[in-house]
Amino acid sequence: MASPKTFFSCLSLLVSLILCFSPIHSSNTIGKGYRLISIEESPDGGFIGYLQVKQKNKIYGSDITTLRLYVKHETDNRLRVHITDAKKQRWEVPYNLLPRDQPPPVGKAIGKSRKTPITVQEISGSELTFSYTTDPFSFAVKRRSNGQTLFNTSSSPNSGFGEMVFKDQYLEISTSLPKDASLYGLGENSQANGIKLVPNEPYTLYTEDVSAINLNTDLYGSHPVYMDLRNVGGKPYAHAVLLLNSNGMDVFYRGTSLTYKVIGGVFDFYFVAGPSPLDVVDQYTSLIGRPAPMPYWSLGFHQCRWGYRNLSVIEDVVDSYQKAKIPLDVIWNDDDHMDAKKDFTLSPISYPRAKLLKFLDRIHKMGMKYVVINDPGIGVNSSYGVYNRGMANDVFIKYEGKPFLAQVWPGAVHFPDFLNPKTVAWWGEEIRRFHELVPIDGLWIDMNEVSNFCSGLCTIPKGKKCPTGEGPGWICCLDCKNITKTKWDEPPYKINATGVKAPIGFKTIATSALHYNGVREYDAHSIYGFSETIATHKGLLSIEGKRPFILSRSTFVGSGRYAAHWTGDNQGTWQSLQVSISTMLNFGIFGVPMVGADICGFYPQPTEELCNRWIEVGAFYPFSRDHANYYSPRQELYQWDTVAASARNALGMRYKILPYLYTLNYEAHMTGAPIARPLFFSFPEYTECYGSSRQFLLGSSLMISPVLEQGKTEVEALFPPGSWYHMFDMTQAVVSKNGKRVTLPAPLNFVNVHLYQNTILPMQQGGLISKEARTTPFSLVITFPAGASEGYATGKLYLDEDELPEMKLGNGQSTYVDFYASVGNGTVKMWSKVKEGKFALSKGWVIEKVSVLGLRGAGQASEVEINGSPVSNEGKKIEVSSKEHTYVVGLEEEGENKSVMVEVKGIEILVGKDFNMSWKMGISGAN
Repeated sequence: MASPKTFFSCLSLLVSLILCFSPIHSSNTIGKGYRLISIEESPDGGFIGYLQVKQKNKIYGSDITTLRLYVKHETDNRLRVHITDAKKQRWEVPYNLLPRDQPPPVGKAIGKSRKTPITVQEISGSELTFSYTTDPFSFAVKRRSNGQTLFNTSSSPNSGFGEMVFKDQYLEISTSLPKDASLYGLGENSQANGIKLVPNEPYTLYTEDVSAINLNTDLYGSHPVYMDLRNVGGKPYAHAVLLLNSNGMDVFYRGTSLTYKVIGGVFDFYFVAGPSPLDVVDQYTSLIGRPAPMPYWSLGFHQCRWGYRNLSVIEDVVDSYQKAKIPLDVIWNDDDHMDAKKDFTLSPISYPRAKLLKFLDRIHKMGMKYVVINDPGIGVNSSYGVYNRGMANDVFIKYEGKPFLAQVWPGAVHFPDFLNPKTVAWWGEEIRRFHELVPIDGLWIDMNEVSNFCSGLCTIPKGKKCPTGEGPGWICCLDCKNITKTKWDEPPYKINATGVKAPIGFKTIATSALHYNGVREYDAHSIYGFSETIATHKGLLSIEGKRPFILSRSTFVGSGRYAAHWTGDNQGTWQSLQVSISTMLNFGIFGVPMVGADICGFYPQPTEELCNRWIEVGAFYPFSRDHANYYSPRQELYQWDTVAASARNALGMRYKILPYLYTLNYEAHMTGAPIARPLFFSFPEYTECYGSSRQFLLGSSLMISPVLEQGKTEVEALFPPGSWYHMFDMTQAVVSKNGKRVTLPAPLNFVNVHLYQNTILPMQQGGLISKEARTTPFSLVITFPAGASEGYATGKLYLDEDELPEMKLGNGQSTYVDFYASVGNGTVKMWSKVKEGKFALSKGWVIEKVSVLGLRGAGQASEVEINGSPVSNEGKKIEVSSKEHTYVVGLEEEGENKSVMVEVKGIEILVGKDFNMSWKMGISGAN
């Protein structure tokens, strides 16, 4: 849904550009730092040190005199460095929201201090080493295996930054970096220059309801983590750095250094060693929480619009998708279903309950699902049960002892305080009540940065209607006055909020407002959406014990454990299409792999050509949804004949690879591996792809190379070294020995999707609903290096009862299969190893076809055997065929041998049992 800040994009963009070159990007030394006065071991295996300020000053407030340093190698590949006030507890991200080990309490002397000062001391772990200098205090983190310095806070005349600063409302620390380091992360923002961080761009982290069309400004989420990828002597090494802090911050990346300027909290650094990008996200999500398991249907296509004014409209949308033969799994409602835009209600006029239940019964029987929006603001209305129960349970955020008053869509609202256990219980009860009213299948939680149409301290006006019911509805109509009387509302350091250094309480909750136990909004602001997500997850899980589906706009470190994310209010422009890829890839690094952008753009109306190209990208977003603004013309995929054709093509492929996507969902849940990945995740040795943001991978080996510019009918794609096969015509191949850019044909209804060598891809036959597609026979696509006389390929498949809360083996309702294949001495072999096959057998799933690509020679397959028995073509209706590959670029121009694709159909192999299959190649070309 749009917001009042959405339409300030031009001003924000202009100011952002000015700020890029303003003095805020230069480092001004503040003080002389701290010196280490003691160091001691702690009983938990860590080290505790005490730091004393060297020279006090009043810039941005008074220095905290004594700090406590805590260092611990928490695992073989994770190091924690925690710095806080030595005498009193400071705000940290709550440990109950983001579970992790707690440092020893402050204010206590632990262990025995070392009497003799040591100038430099190292604390070594398995892969990371922590070293420090005592005066002025600085620390460095190094990789033991190659000696590389990953993080170094030591200041020098040439470093461009000063010593560490630690005040109540201003913390500063910097690290030097090598020029050739490639950095990714630090979001959420829309990065016009691609996924790789660009020096001297503004990176501000503070959750804001600012449209995603605003480039390089703080948006809906806060993720103070970056991945650093370096190529050292031809070998890639990746690591990540998390500063776990929810306070607003500016991060200045200058190419050779990076500086954090934070307005509160503590320094709580986590370093994960990698060394591969996949290792990094594995180690990172083992700390912050593994990504949530998603129900199978959520990987289907979703349709939404703000402006489906009554039930008959969404009934028509569902019917129109079926008539157009475009896949659709989920129909959504923005706030149109609500009674006067109030949460947990139904409009008796536009969405009468009896008729809605009849509609839902129909689509549920088809296998379709229904998801609705929910905003955190609870309308102030004495006749509204949700509000009355909330007041009775005292669940709202307070300002000077009274519930803080704001304005969102229903008018005057209060915001629930999700740090309060009573609020979590009340929220869960409201979800239960609403589910009894309407059997929804998931919740979309929006506006949870938190968004407020007003600023300051407000009251409900007397004698006038608010809102008026006319116009867009986001104009503030409360009587408000600014709040400037506390340091929490006007902190000494102004972060670059919304790209214009806006007050941090602008269009949100006043930052001097209080949460449960006296927690200030100033500190907890950026975890509001995170805390709401956890409460929503708990509420949904308690209803029927099904796997929850939640889509949240605001996210924080750890949100991926509970929810999916969409990239917010984008535009129907080519630039928004391009930027969507970078944002999607960043969220995979953040541990939120179920992510996508509003396909065709939220507003204004896209052109027909743009919508064609967008569905060709969006069909391969992990979360694939078309969504549009109330004031935009209709843009469902069937509105244009050409778009419908592109949708049938691209979504048709998506629905065939749903088993692969669902297996990637399982992999994400087990290891944190992103579903959509930058090319460097699979090819970290290939430095040419470090900045690639116009292509992406699904999993390790399926590459999407879309058209992202108007009027183009071809696309230049980067092919990392190896053999690549086109998914829409598997006889077409690109062979790239050392990596190369290739210009590919891309007419309007065509998207380039290529599968990499050494892969086994499980597919099904597709369908218009995932439930239907899931019942069809399987096929395996096996790829070898083109023309190779020897090769080896692997793949995997995870299957389960997809609405069970947990996604795991061992419950009797899941199956996992490892697939293997090899070619050598003129023989092709493939086999499987099944874990817990009972579930797959109960569903009767079979493999009906095998396609093997890249086989050397030009002959037919013969002597086909399955499980050791020869197969007769006549007896079992087995069909064996062979086609030569054609090369867009590759073997032919390099004078190599030809290669073929062999398909074997009609084999009916049970997925739930181990199998082996082999055949001889008539002309193998083997030595």
